Amino acid sequence: MKKLAVFDLDGTLFDTGEVNFLAYQRALREVGYEVDKEYYIRCCNGYHYKRFLPNILKDVQEEKLTEMMEMVHQRKKAYYKEYLYAVRVNVFLFDMIECFNSMYHIACVTTASRQNTEEILEFTGKRQLFDLVLCQEDVIKKKPDPEGFLKAIEYFQVTPKNTIVFEDSDVGVEAAVASGACVMKICKF
Repeated sequence: MKKLAVFDLDGTLFDTGEVNFLAYQRALREVGYEVDKEYYIRCCNGYHYKRFLPNILKDVQEEKLTEMMEMVHQRKKAYYKEYLYAVRVNVFLFDMIECFNSMYHIACVTTASRQNTEEILEFTGKRQLFDLVLCQEDVIKKKPDPEGFLKAIEYFQVTPKNTIVFEDSDVGVEAAVASGACVMKICKF
């Protein structure tokens, strides 16, 4: 019986902090806003854009906020691939994935968009290593809700006790713990 190994994307498999920061910085500048790198790393990286963009777009009128957030996010997604040169690959985890392959189903569960997820996996030549990739469009409730992990568990018909999740962010760890899976926190690579 196979087990399931689930990997988060941003901050776990890849250090995409610089990629995301540069893409958001450019998108925000186009609409007249700035984001400081330290602030982005501390308060935005690893979170869903609907959670952190309202804090950056503070003075946007309530009735225009959703439209502005969507516009910024769409521009960020469009610019993302231009900054992929700045990505750092967690070679240790990819070595583990190759070792796990015979005993585990391999999944990626991320709050990143499908477009950006596929771009980075293709850019780095890692797409073929995953049996399942679940992105923000595949779930209703984002991390810290365990929905994404539970969907992967259900998809492969394994139990949470036969699942291990690799995560870096506090919200991701919280979601993984809530799913009932074993959790390995990635602190830095």
